[in-house]
Amino acid sequence: MIGPPRPLFVLFGSSIVQFSFSNEGWGAILAHAYARKADIIVRGYAGWNTRRALEVLHKIFPLDAVVQPSLVIVYFGGNDSIEPHPSGLGPHVPLPEYTLNMRKIALHLKGLSEKTRVMFLSTPPVNEEQMREVLGVTSRTNEGSRIYSEACLELCRELDIKCVDLWNTIQQRQDWKTTCFVDGIHFSSEGSKLVAEEILKAMEEADWEPSLSCTSLPTEFDQDSIYDLLGLDGKSINISNLQIPP
Repeated sequence: MIGPPRPLFVLFGSSIVQFSFSNEGWGAILAHAYARKADIIVRGYAGWNTRRALEVLHKIFPLDAVVQPSLVIVYFGGNDSIEPHPSGLGPHVPLPEYTLNMRKIALHLKGLSEKTRVMFLSTPPVNEEQMREVLGVTSRTNEGSRIYSEACLELCRELDIKCVDLWNTIQQRQDWKTTCFVDGIHFSSEGSKLVAEEILKAMEEADWEPSLSCTSLPTEFDQDSIYDLLGLDGKSINISNLQIPP
């Protein structure tokens, strides 16, 4: 660990997570919002389903780690929801097993420490036409995304886990099909803005103690200094908490 301990946030999931720092992604927006407040790291694995996540869960999040995360944001579901292939191969995971796998992930993460918080992102919608044109993919549907999203939401209600409903939130925007994705599945900068806004909103609303909202966490080394910038009036200007739009 470098310097004084900050809260550690881990983003864990499939390609939606792996790509979250590219193309003005939602992970980068969170890192900007939490600059000097929390460290955000990515554990994203494109193409993965919940079966593969469970295979490495204890390696990524060992129970005996010296430092445990303050927050884990989890996204799996899109690949699980892909229609089954006749061969039995591929990423599809039947809905009951998906729900069970997500439960196992949730319970393991909640058991890391008394102060580890967990947030799930539900399966977002897909633009099937764009997906076919750009990726040549026809085995994933928006209806399938809805079904897996609802299963995730229901599980989170049962386990008292904060969940961001991406399937409904994104589709509230009238032009979501043309603005929120780069290929029908992965987020554009506009899509990521929506995701980040919902996550930050959920963080503010969460009744966690201590709070992990970016407005509640202290800014590291924000004391006034003789080395601060000087204004036209000759007075020092502490810019530790200067807010620049992402």
